[in-house]
Amino acid sequence: MARKLFCEISPLTYQISTRKMRLIRHSKNFFGRTLFANRHGTPLPVVIYRHKSLIRRKLGQVDMTLQEGKATNLALAAPKVNGILIHPGETFSFWRLVGICTARKGYKMGLLIARGQPDSGIGGGMCQFTNLIHWLVLHSPLVICEHHHHDGVDMFPDYGRVVPFGLGTSIVYNYLDYQFTNPTKSTFQLITHVTGTHLVGELRASEQQPHSYSVKEDESCFVRIHEDFYRQNVVSRRTIDKSTGNTIHTEIIKKSHARVMYELP
Repeated sequence: MARKLFCEISPLTYQISTRKMRLIRHSKNFFGRTLFANRHGTPLPVVIYRHKSLIRRKLGQVDMTLQEGKATNLALAAPKVNGILIHPGETFSFWRLVGICTARKGYKMGLLIARGQPDSGIGGGMCQFTNLIHWLVLHSPLVICEHHHHDGVDMFPDYGRVVPFGLGTSIVYNYLDYQFTNPTKSTFQLITHVTGTHLVGELRASEQQPHSYSVKEDESCFVRIHEDFYRQNVVSRRTIDKSTGNTIHTEIIKKSHARVMYELP
């Protein structure tokens, strides 16, 4: 049997480990030289990419009450990101904008993923928000500088999937963040809001960009290894010159080999 980590010994040691990681992040932010985006503005003129994701999804046997809680949580968080301007040289940090999610602020119990298993907690569902932002950023010249993901497991069967498998994000306040930086000479902006059914996002810019981006999935399949099934795919991104329509760069951004945690038909 593998030796337990300190954080796994008891709830108390988990809290101690969490406080330690948060303190390290606060110290890094305070003493670091990163210029974080913190100014909001009216919508910029050029829409780079739009996307929306369904809030209430059927995820295996997960209690739908947690989906209702997630809807509340996303509605509280969206205005804190909406309109944020990412000027040249600035870095977007999800947690610096949204802050810690507590019951006092109105956040509800929602779905969490902890140690590769479904769980619940106050503020659960924020990873859907960073999933949306990540998909928008992949269609732009912005550079991702911090991204964590639930790797190695496929926990739920697809339900209206639009984004390729394997591009999800994993966040925990504040030490697992989602961050990207703006290396261009243009200003970018995120516009976010919720409707009765969807989380909606737009990535905008101060001017037209010379390139567009196409993200696609290949080699998608399920394979059996001994008694277990695994989901595999390869996700790539093409950079396209708008003036000619030619692909000027292709890169693989994710290869998945994830154990399936649900029963396949």
